[in-house]
Amino acid sequence: MPPFPSSLLNPRLSFSLKPLFLFTQSSIAPQQFPVPRQLISAKPRNFSSVASVQTSATDNGGSSSGGGGRSGALSPPPVAEEFQRIDVNPPKGTRDFPPEDMRLRNWLFNHFREVSRLFGFEEVDYPVLESEALFIRKAGEEIRDQLYCFEDRGNRRVALRPELTPSLARLVIQKGKSLSLPLKWFAVGQCWRYERMTRGRRREHYQWNMDILGVPEVTAEAELISSIVTFFKRIGISESDVGFKVSSRKVLQEVLRCYSVPENLFGKVCIVIDKIEKIPIDEIKRELKATGLSEEAIEELLQVLSIKSLTKLEEILGGAGEAIADLKQLFSLAEKFGYSEWIQFDASVVRGLAYYTGIVFEGFDREGKLRAICGGGRYDRLLSTFGGDDIPACGFGFGDAVIVELLKEKGLLPELGLEVDNIVCALDYDLQGVAATVATKLRGKGQSVDLVLESKPLKWVFKRAARANAERLILVGNTEWQKGMVGVKILSSGEQYEIKLDELE
Repeated sequence: MPPFPSSLLNPRLSFSLKPLFLFTQSSIAPQQFPVPRQLISAKPRNFSSVASVQTSATDNGGSSSGGGGRSGALSPPPVAEEFQRIDVNPPKGTRDFPPEDMRLRNWLFNHFREVSRLFGFEEVDYPVLESEALFIRKAGEEIRDQLYCFEDRGNRRVALRPELTPSLARLVIQKGKSLSLPLKWFAVGQCWRYERMTRGRRREHYQWNMDILGVPEVTAEAELISSIVTFFKRIGISESDVGFKVSSRKVLQEVLRCYSVPENLFGKVCIVIDKIEKIPIDEIKRELKATGLSEEAIEELLQVLSIKSLTKLEEILGGAGEAIADLKQLFSLAEKFGYSEWIQFDASVVRGLAYYTGIVFEGFDREGKLRAICGGGRYDRLLSTFGGDDIPACGFGFGDAVIVELLKEKGLLPELGLEVDNIVCALDYDLQGVAATVATKLRGKGQSVDLVLESKPLKWVFKRAARANAERLILVGNTEWQKGMVGVKILSSGEQYEIKLDELE
């Protein structure tokens, strides 16, 4: 049957009949009829079947039989909702990694992993989603207010991990006595924190952690700092670009002990002190007073925290305390490891997490343009906060965002283009199967191959090869293939030759 002429249909009638008639007849080609916007009801009536449409038509004075009904008696079907255009940007504080950014990320992570390998560490990982209780330790920690947390469908409180160390502690407790100490583990994982964004600070980032468990001596901290220095040197960063501020939580403990400050206030005081370079000193004093410290203790504490010389600290605290002994040993080991010019004493460094117990350190850029590049220290009593037996431990976290900003600042970002060994292209459609065979043979030998999957002019193929920084262009043409050969062009030199497929390496 010939298509019903659209010119004979009233626009409203064509709109109503289209879903019932024009698109249900297999012999009639589907046609699109323009529907005037003003004829589309803002609140169309919803029908569950054709019968309900017919009933409605009768109720409105129309006929449910084939003749006698007015053309406008049928109500239009529901108007499908239009898809809303989504925001194509990633959520605020997060990132996409298109190929060029992924190449940089892989380059950075490869250095993380290679340095860890050089120091004899084993790689581990943990779930991105953890129990919320794992990260809620002591009131006042900034991290508590930065959690991405929610209740899952099993009514469990969970959170996206904001750091990796608590997950490490959980796994160590889980493994128990099956682990052989000391442990030297590293991880590169994504972390999430809902925090104010600044340069080098996002709401998601990747973090490189190295941790040593089972070694109580300062040699563990010395080796960790050495591994970071090794990483910096590998990517072109020197001691004139970056340094390490080093101190010990035990310095604070000794000062607070002089003023009979209860042990349970120590963590709160450390959290406040960690803000010294972030908020005004009057605010620091106000927060310290709120923890229960006397004004005399606050003034003495701030005086000690301003010290930048280990010798001067020893004059105030004396040389008998653990803090001085640990720091002296660390600086001595730094000379042996060969990075003494990278580190300096700074009593104000305490780190903001409550679990640190001894030596603490931060990597910083010497121009002062960026936030801390990395940081870590000793956390001998972390496991007991989760119900486990404490093990001497220390480690560091090193984010991926600040170091990239530093590399940009120093002009040290590497140029990382796409690189493949071979471009393989069939010059004739009938030879595409042969080109696939060539590609498979080369891939089997461990060579990377970009196979041209459709018919393209040679000009396009050469541009593709240049963009991919390919070493060779392998062309499969009729003339060559009749002899069992393919054409090879070395793109760096322009050399061209033919070679049998069996001899192609």
